[in-house]
Amino acid sequence: MTLPLTMAISDYAHTRDLVTGRVQPEGIDLNILSYPFEQVGLRFALGREFDISEYSLAGLCSHIANTPEPDFVGLPVFPSRVFRQSSFFVNANSGINAISDLRYKRVGLPQWSQTATVFARGYLAHDAGLDLRDIDWVQAGVNSPGRKEGVTLSLPEGINLTKRPDSCLSEMLATGEIDCAISARPPDSFLAGDGRVRRLFENPRKVEADYFRRTGIFPIMHVMVVRADVYRANRWILRNLMDAFNEAKTRAFTRLRDITTSFAPVGWGPDYFEETNRLLFAEGEPWPYGVNANAHVLNAFLRYCHEQGVTQRRLDASELFPPECNFEVIV
Repeated sequence: MTLPLTMAISDYAHTRDLVTGRVQPEGIDLNILSYPFEQVGLRFALGREFDISEYSLAGLCSHIANTPEPDFVGLPVFPSRVFRQSSFFVNANSGINAISDLRYKRVGLPQWSQTATVFARGYLAHDAGLDLRDIDWVQAGVNSPGRKEGVTLSLPEGINLTKRPDSCLSEMLATGEIDCAISARPPDSFLAGDGRVRRLFENPRKVEADYFRRTGIFPIMHVMVVRADVYRANRWILRNLMDAFNEAKTRAFTRLRDITTSFAPVGWGPDYFEETNRLLFAEGEPWPYGVNANAHVLNAFLRYCHEQGVTQRRLDASELFPPECNFEVIV
């Protein structure tokens, strides 16, 4: 007898064997729904439609910290990790040529509580040495008006955040109404080749690699979550899901390392895979799941969340995940 559960997740190479059923978690009959992350995250946030779901890391942290009785729990599987220095876009006439030039400028973002912008502001405050109170913040949708915050904020004193539901970052950036936009999704004006909009960093990959060498932080964007009622009724499922996610990842990495066939449409794909992982994970397991291997990144992020008013109290990484995950936290 297996337990039927529905899981929603984006399409990733390292989870595909789980999604296709080539890997199956013991005792669980998974019905997989694969949608773009924006749809997955929004539908779970609004209606808890799925038993298991990909979700925003900031959304999980806020829910655990700010909700007396959380109705979902974290599973330490991290499908998406992205450096965010490449997410700074500036107006070409803004006079911004270095990260320090953001002081006293108008900077737009889609949500204060978006995981990408929390990490970006953490970079500004802790690595670039900027005071977040010295920036005039503007919140609006990236390419269309009307985007709202996903959580209730407790903004620190001195933070100036203006909501602009009537406009979008792409347009405001092109016209110079804002000087910079921080966005995980590139603004349409940038993608269209509008000469008024450019990236802040000409070579963001170099900036991001240097940042990693200094800090050891490879930002986690998304996490898996499980509805609390499902977890409480079947506490054993967390470890079985972890085992299945790890098996799917191992199989994907075996394919990516195979020099016989090009499983990814990239020249020298296996060499590039190994080279990148040597930088980011040294001799450890590439793209690790679990609390222990990610405690440094998680605790840095939790510090940013509390400092920036996304969480009402300072969490520890161990509070995000139930004890069944059974990972000792090392800071």
